[in-house]
Amino acid sequence: MSDNVQLTHADHKKSDRQYPLSIIASDLSSPLNVGSLFRLSDALGIKTLYLCGDTPAPPNAKINKTSRSAEKYVAFESHDNAEELIVTLKQSGSIIIALEITTDSLDINSAEFKSVIKQSQSVSLILGSENSGVNEKLLALAEVAVYIPMSGNNSSMNVVTAASIACFEITKNLL
Repeated sequence: MSDNVQLTHADHKKSDRQYPLSIIASDLSSPLNVGSLFRLSDALGIKTLYLCGDTPAPPNAKINKTSRSAEKYVAFESHDNAEELIVTLKQSGSIIIALEITTDSLDINSAEFKSVIKQSQSVSLILGSENSGVNEKLLALAEVAVYIPMSGNNSSMNVVTAASIACFEITKNLL
């Protein structure tokens, strides 16, 4: 039997590693999901969280509840118009990826998707509404759409759960 002991939060050693990855959260309605995106961004070293359209932004008690203070450490910006933001990000050299099931979406596990990420200097991942996904105008601006293969009856999962999987896969292939 080993002496494997669970660590506490005090045992955590912060890393300053930050990836050239941003999240564009467009028209998310749940402040609890936004708070979880802050926590995800902090955990994975995501550069910037863009809160667009109707997505709630701090200060917000419900965001604070799930962010566990991550909104204090994560760079974020609020933008009324996600389309304008995406055009600006593209002009700065970021590849725009929509997390959405489309007729042309790449499997997140595919060699083709991994190749796209490895050739990118900067990535911006679009997340859409919890109910309707990434809207058509934003899909049209994305260079790539990516999906997470599902084994069960549902074709989608919670936006933060899907973002967590996608961001983890992207960061594995960046740099």
